[in-house]
Amino acid sequence: MNEDIINSLRVLEQGGVILYPTDTIWGIGCDATNEKAVQRIYQIKKREDLKSMLVLIDNPDRLYQYVSQIPEIAWDILEAAVSPITIIYPGVKNLAANLIAGDRSAGIRITSDRFCQKLIHRFKKPVVSTSANISGKDAPQVFNEIDPVIKKSVDYIVNWRQDDLSCHKPSGIIKLGVNGEVEVIRE
Repeated sequence: MNEDIINSLRVLEQGGVILYPTDTIWGIGCDATNEKAVQRIYQIKKREDLKSMLVLIDNPDRLYQYVSQIPEIAWDILEAAVSPITIIYPGVKNLAANLIAGDRSAGIRITSDRFCQKLIHRFKKPVVSTSANISGKDAPQVFNEIDPVIKKSVDYIVNWRQDDLSCHKPSGIIKLGVNGEVEVIRE
């Protein structure tokens, strides 16, 4: 795992794109503060940049760097979650402009995956996490289901957990409003 973290860091620091395992499914990732790197992921996925992508952080304290005012309900949701949950926060800041929706919101997940936590901790920035598929196609459950076109389009493929055949699913998604409104987007 350590070699993968070192190689991934090198790629992320140079504005590159990685293919990596997360606490949910395999993801395509880059520096979430680098607009050009984010744009490249949109191109790889053949996805309109109007459809946002989420970002991963390594611990709850980092939320303060990227969300202006964290609604109190967010802490309750995070504490009660029994599976990975992405929260779309209002008033997002310090992320690439093409990750922030028109209403100034963005999806952020605090990862529980050991590899992702170590990578993000060492990188000291959030990492984009979007499913490793062409837009409109099914998200791969395991590494071997990832389209070869995706594999050829990234700068580095993490070796860690490529042989993991356990099925994973995308995170749940909840959107929070500035006044604490809660909307379930995906269970």
